[in-house]
Amino acid sequence: MPDIPRPQVPAAGQTLRILSLLARQPGPMAAQSIATTLGIPRSSVYHLLATLEQHGYVVHLPGDRRWGLGTAAFELGGGYARQQPLARLGRPLLAGLSDRVGESAHLAVLAGRDVLYIVEERAPRRPALVTDVGVRLPAHLTATGRAMLAALPREQVRALFPDATALTQRHSAGPATPRELREVLRLVRADGHASENGEVTPGFRSVAAAVLDHAGWPAAAVAITWPADGPPRDAEALASAASGTAAELARRIGRPA
Repeated sequence: MPDIPRPQVPAAGQTLRILSLLARQPGPMAAQSIATTLGIPRSSVYHLLATLEQHGYVVHLPGDRRWGLGTAAFELGGGYARQQPLARLGRPLLAGLSDRVGESAHLAVLAGRDVLYIVEERAPRRPALVTDVGVRLPAHLTATGRAMLAALPREQVRALFPDATALTQRHSAGPATPRELREVLRLVRADGHASENGEVTPGFRSVAAAVLDHAGWPAAAVAITWPADGPPRDAEALASAASGTAAELARRIGRPA
């Protein structure tokens, strides 16, 4: 078969390089830094960033004069998840976790301000939960969402939740303002895991840990959910089990040990 000439589309290549660069950073970048790092003229960088912002792939943080990934970029991550690589790698690990602790386990990814559940392993004799595969829930209310949000740069969280209108409520519980969300995420970082108690479904508790990729970005989160009114459970032990599974999944997707 003869070689087919590949069309040269410089703008497309530069756009992808900008997105890839932002995805590898611990926080948003200044346009000048992007231009210098990639060797792209600053005027071209501003033009491409404006186009990406228009389509939701980046957000501009005027106070910091920096640019970060937008919600549409998270949708790409959700699309990756829907194509199953994470689910296929995670499902056997979640099944083993559920068997060991005797409670239901879940795997979720971020999709904008929501989490999208891609694996559910329901423990025997445990009731069905709202966190079924394909369900979206507000990230700031769920243990999985909090685990992932806590691993994001703080500027990125501010861009996702700029004011109280972005913080949906389900049962009049959970953080209702950006300040309250920041405090919740501070505790997640201090504890090393996330938790929620009745904020998604009254009568159920969850703990979760983030699955970090090779760049330290939260690719997913592993959660364990159990009835709050059932036999007492050691939440710290369950959180440790979820963290162990999250670390193993992180290793399998390429994070260095």
